[in-house]
Amino acid sequence: MGELDFALKGKAAIVTGAASGLGEATATLLCRSGVDVAVVDINADRAQAVASVLREAGGNVLALAADVGEAEDVSRVVEAALQGFGRVDFMINNAGTDFVLPVTEMTVEQWDRVIAVNLRSAFLFAKAVFPIMQRQGGGHIVNVASTAAKRAWANASAYHASKWGLVGLTRALGVEGRPHGIKATALVPGGMRTRFFDRLDPPPDPTNLQDPVNVARVILFVLAQPPESAIQEVIVTPLTETSWP
Repeated sequence: MGELDFALKGKAAIVTGAASGLGEATATLLCRSGVDVAVVDINADRAQAVASVLREAGGNVLALAADVGEAEDVSRVVEAALQGFGRVDFMINNAGTDFVLPVTEMTVEQWDRVIAVNLRSAFLFAKAVFPIMQRQGGGHIVNVASTAAKRAWANASAYHASKWGLVGLTRALGVEGRPHGIKATALVPGGMRTRFFDRLDPPPDPTNLQDPVNVARVILFVLAQPPESAIQEVIVTPLTETSWP
């Protein structure tokens, strides 16, 4: 990780959904690479716990509780990160949720919640960090999609809609950000060994899932690219991924 550390050291990042799973793994690796990190999650206690561990390891970390689907919370988080770190270089939109239901049983409120957390939040954060990154002369937004943005299966209509939309949003952000040195990458991970699958009965075979740390390493690699290169999209799955191709 030496070269990545050199490329990332001294930067500042906001990571949503950072209290567990891929978000926690990403925040941890960023801290180890010398990046200041805002750990953002709706679970305030867990966000504080993760931040405490990272601080003990020498990281410069903020713990920020927020509902990422709410515009006021997003504005507060970005302002706190800017005040705390003096800059925002990396925006990692990782927070996600789902309701495993057929479309005939999903309520409008459940649909709206999935879209708010998985898609609206990425728009809100991009809108908030773009002016900061423009002033800085660059930045990088990574939106964590899913293989659900490439294929479809039953009982996941809102999730599919949000993740397909997230890839489209990422493309648009990349075009708008290009003149300002702002990059946008769509990360498409396959199944990971996180609590996200706790809602499934039965859950996937863990041998067909990957360690979220593996995916977090891909995020760091994406962020460490030189200014003249941008990774537009990256798909990383377990070797035995059953939803891809």
